[in-house]
Amino acid sequence: MVFSSVLFLFYFLPLVLIIYFLSPDRFKNLILFLSSIFFYAWGEPIYVWLIILSTILDFTCGKEIGKSKEKNQKAKARFWLFISIFANLGILSFFKYGDFIILNINSLLGINIGLMNLALPIGISFYTFQTMSYTIDVYREEVEVQKNFISFGSYVALFPQLIAGPIVRYKTIEKELNDRVVSLDSISQGITRFIVGLGKKVLIANNIGLVWDTVYKSDIASLSILTSWIGIIAFALQIYFDFSAYSDMAIGLGKIFGFEFLENFNYPYTSRSITEFWRRWHISLGTWFKEYVYIPLGGNRGGIITHLRNILLVWFLTGFWHGASWNFIYWGMFFGVLLILEKLFLRNIIKKLPKVIGLSYTLLAVLVSWVIFSFETTNAIIGYLKAMFIGNGVMFDNLSLYLLLTNLPLFLIGIVGSTPYPKKLWLRLREKLRIDGVIENLYLVFILTISIAYLVDQSFNPFLYFRF
Repeated sequence: MVFSSVLFLFYFLPLVLIIYFLSPDRFKNLILFLSSIFFYAWGEPIYVWLIILSTILDFTCGKEIGKSKEKNQKAKARFWLFISIFANLGILSFFKYGDFIILNINSLLGINIGLMNLALPIGISFYTFQTMSYTIDVYREEVEVQKNFISFGSYVALFPQLIAGPIVRYKTIEKELNDRVVSLDSISQGITRFIVGLGKKVLIANNIGLVWDTVYKSDIASLSILTSWIGIIAFALQIYFDFSAYSDMAIGLGKIFGFEFLENFNYPYTSRSITEFWRRWHISLGTWFKEYVYIPLGGNRGGIITHLRNILLVWFLTGFWHGASWNFIYWGMFFGVLLILEKLFLRNIIKKLPKVIGLSYTLLAVLVSWVIFSFETTNAIIGYLKAMFIGNGVMFDNLSLYLLLTNLPLFLIGIVGSTPYPKKLWLRLREKLRIDGVIENLYLVFILTISIAYLVDQSFNPFLYFRF
């Protein structure tokens, strides 16, 4: 079940909202927990036990860490923290990276160990990171031990952000789990945010994704320069509007239920360096690695060698988090190297240059990174980059002209929509023209109506980050 589906919009969500708001406060977490488990089981019935096991594991570890801390038993507290981290990473590694490890062992040793061919549990990369953040923060004494299993379970399985984030750390919603206030204003903001996200997903991401799908399935060796650039720009817009749309809808649903999730995107394609880009893209993931990997390793302390080592390790793990394939590792290390270069000298040079140069450099680097991200094999990555920068003997062809002419308005909407200017323009017009809530609501109803019409008719409706 996905947010951008008729089943979710017209059946699941209305039913949950009715039951939730008609129920006494003491039952609200139970309703959230049960509805979230049902939501997960609908799409992943085989692995629903896994998220329940993860919930039980970290709830128990958190309680034991808390007890040990109270008794000043530091070794015991570390033991339970180790159990939590080892078990979570073990589960994640087994299901997500098991076959990848086997394939590489087979290749390295020339043997033939059989693959497990396990399906990847939906959302496992997100909820394992969330539960680990809880036990780590309990160990650090940054949050109180959660003594109510249902409340903790509603945090782990919370359906608005369960499948594809943002990664919500326990400390972010600790107080709201048991004491949250829902107002008409927060519900209104939540509905607005959800509809905007739905429109971004259905009207922009899905449609521009079809352009990338056409190019991706083409023979790389025959791509013209223009076609390859159209394709990767389409993918860049698709993944941004797809993932940020899901985050918008998750944040909107959170507001409706009384939770304040942190922002996950902040117009990353307007960045003037890769350092700035990663402060704006998938903010929750970057924050998690900073808080729980980079800083514990020493961060920028301990000398330049240690600092650079920490950056490379974090970006190796960031790439590997995205998938069990070498291209994701290459992708992470690509950014790691660029970030190191910026730390050493490049960022200072960029600051002295006109803003357009910094923006162009960042966009070019990001587009190259999306090529690495998209293709699993090294040959395909090199082939596509060759098509972009050297070409296959053709500057443009009928396919490139067709894709450009038929989708030019969509590209313009996507490019402009990935900047803060439409929002700034709207706020300025609303202030100068004194546009009231009625007009704004009519606009939202229009977006919702068009989105639903597209949903009924479309078959292409993936969420790209579901596979991570």
